[in-house]
Amino acid sequence: MTPTLARPRADDDGFTLLELLVVLAILGLLAAIVAPQALKYLGSSRSQTAKVQIQNISAALDLYRVDLGRLPTQEEGLKSLMTAPVSAVGWNGPYLQKAAGLNDPWGEPYVYKVPGEHGPADVYSLGADKAEGGAGENADVGNW
Repeated sequence: MTPTLARPRADDDGFTLLELLVVLAILGLLAAIVAPQALKYLGSSRSQTAKVQIQNISAALDLYRVDLGRLPTQEEGLKSLMTAPVSAVGWNGPYLQKAAGLNDPWGEPYVYKVPGEHGPADVYSLGADKAEGGAGENADVGNW
C-alpha cells in the first residue's frame, strides 16, 4: 500500500472576496479610531517641546545675566546666547548647546521681548497658527 499525499482542494486555495472585505473593514475602523488619537498626541507633544525649549532659553538668559549683569538687548536678541555680541564684555557662552533650540517646533524663531510684559524678558512661541492668542495647538506658549 503506497501512501497517498493529500492534495489541497481547489476551493481551499485562498481567501474569498468576502473575507478580504471584512479584514479591510476592520482595518479601516481601527485606522479611523487610532489616527485622530495619534494626531492629538503629536500636536500636544509640540506644545510640550516648546515649553521645555523656552525653559532652557530662560535658564540660558539667567546665565547670560549673571555673566554680563544684563539681559541681551532687543537688537541683540536670542542669537546672543550663541554668539558674543560686540558689546558683551564678560560673555562666557555659548549658553545653549544648539542654535536649533532658538526655533520653536513649528520652525519659527522664538519671540523675545525685553523688557517683557510678564517679567524682565518674555520668550514665547505663537503656536501652530503663528498668530497671537489661540487655543489648543494654536495657543501661545511662553515663559510666564
